[in-house]
Amino acid sequence: MGETVQDTPIYAFEKTPTPLKFEVNAHLDSKLVIIDLGGLLALNIENVITDEEADMIVAASEHFGFQDAAPGIKTPPGMRINKSVHWLADEFLLGPIMSRISSLLPSQIDGAYLYKKFSHRINMYRYDEGDIFKRHIDGDWPGYSLSNDRNKMIEWPQLRSHLTMLLYLNGPDDGVLGGVTKLLHANGTWVDIIPKKGSALFFRHGFTSNSVIHMGDRVLGPTPKYVARINVMYEP
Repeated sequence: MGETVQDTPIYAFEKTPTPLKFEVNAHLDSKLVIIDLGGLLALNIENVITDEEADMIVAASEHFGFQDAAPGIKTPPGMRINKSVHWLADEFLLGPIMSRISSLLPSQIDGAYLYKKFSHRINMYRYDEGDIFKRHIDGDWPGYSLSNDRNKMIEWPQLRSHLTMLLYLNGPDDGVLGGVTKLLHANGTWVDIIPKKGSALFFRHGFTSNSVIHMGDRVLGPTPKYVARINVMYEP
């Protein structure tokens, strides 16, 4: 309901579990689809991760545990009604994903160049029956990674995110009812993106007129919807 809870944790593993060490070559046929939003930047990439990799990310997130609060994020009451857990991954997990799709991402946005690493902070959301994330835009962020001793979060102040990556970890084929992502077209109509396990939706974010207004529609059945927000970084 928009509350900020002090000391809401951000988690990390003491060492990377073997199932979260992804392979660069996962024999996936990643496909790019440009989404027409009347000039606003949005795209979808199919086959970003395998079903098994999606299951591992969900299992890791459930291991840490979901709760109502999200660390460092405050939204107006009633806007975000879902469960969240934020955790720091590393290059064992995120590096292979970037290697698979970097050639499909915009190489430059507003004079800034694509950084070949995602921010390591994964913002996980679980939508249980009745949960919804009403219309909003995503803020932009610096990048983050783990310190060498894996006890601290290190900020990348020289970088800034320009794109949200919504990595879908399940969808209708897995029993999810509802829960489509809705993107607002420049003409005022909504474009529905149906979650598909292993695919990723990208769109412009930050507090500018070019940011994509969107929402996570209500989940209607007992199967939770899982999605990971990962920030795509750019450097001057």
